[in-house]
Amino acid sequence: MPTTPVLFVGHGSPMNVILDNAWTRTFNDLGAALPTPRAILAVSAHWYTRGTFVTAGGDPPTIHDFGNFPRQLFEFEYPARGSDEVARRVCELLGSVGATPRGDWGLDHGTWTVLHHMYPRADVPVLQLSIDQQRPPAEHLAIGRALAPLREEGVLILGSGNFTHNLRATMQLAQRGDTSLQEWALRFDADVAQAIEQRDHEFLARAPETALGRQNHPSLEHYLPLLYTVGAASEAEAPRFFNPGFDLGSISMRGVLFG
Repeated sequence: MPTTPVLFVGHGSPMNVILDNAWTRTFNDLGAALPTPRAILAVSAHWYTRGTFVTAGGDPPTIHDFGNFPRQLFEFEYPARGSDEVARRVCELLGSVGATPRGDWGLDHGTWTVLHHMYPRADVPVLQLSIDQQRPPAEHLAIGRALAPLREEGVLILGSGNFTHNLRATMQLAQRGDTSLQEWALRFDADVAQAIEQRDHEFLARAPETALGRQNHPSLEHYLPLLYTVGAASEAEAPRFFNPGFDLGSISMRGVLFG
């Protein structure tokens, strides 16, 4: 079985599930270009927990984890199946971490808003892996490395977050009518992309702790999914960036594909 690619997407607003724009057209193109995986393991910014968990059960519900959006979004369903077999394999690979299956979560918008465009028929089993907020960034890279064998088993590892994500600052600027590109977001986005190209895992692990990192990520849930993707990639795989650009002037939509 060929090695399955590993992917990070900037998912942005939940509205992207119903919009036709540059970001969503790229998601469609990715789904058409990539080999169809046996299953998808998504690491979404929106399952941020104490501990490491993986969804279990045959029918993960579509979670509408947001407010103040059109009714159409709350009615949207992404009826992908789960996979207890893959969940057991994830727990096996993460034995030292102590991953635990859970049946009380499903697919949140960091997962389904993207997969609706990539796999609109929802015919690929999907699981989610939670992000343990108690672990430092270097350990999330290590978890990504531990998951890498899944790529030889037909499983697509999908990180979903954003290279830059200071939503409070973004909304404050938007309320003032300022959606111009913000220098602090441009700089951090470029620094992280360069570190990925140079395989500078040390920088990627400490970047959120810098002043610029804290400005872009007051909390880390949108940054950490990237580390799972980078960790699961091999040193021989050159990163391919897509969707460069910013929503509302400061939320990077950049994605990266390995393999």
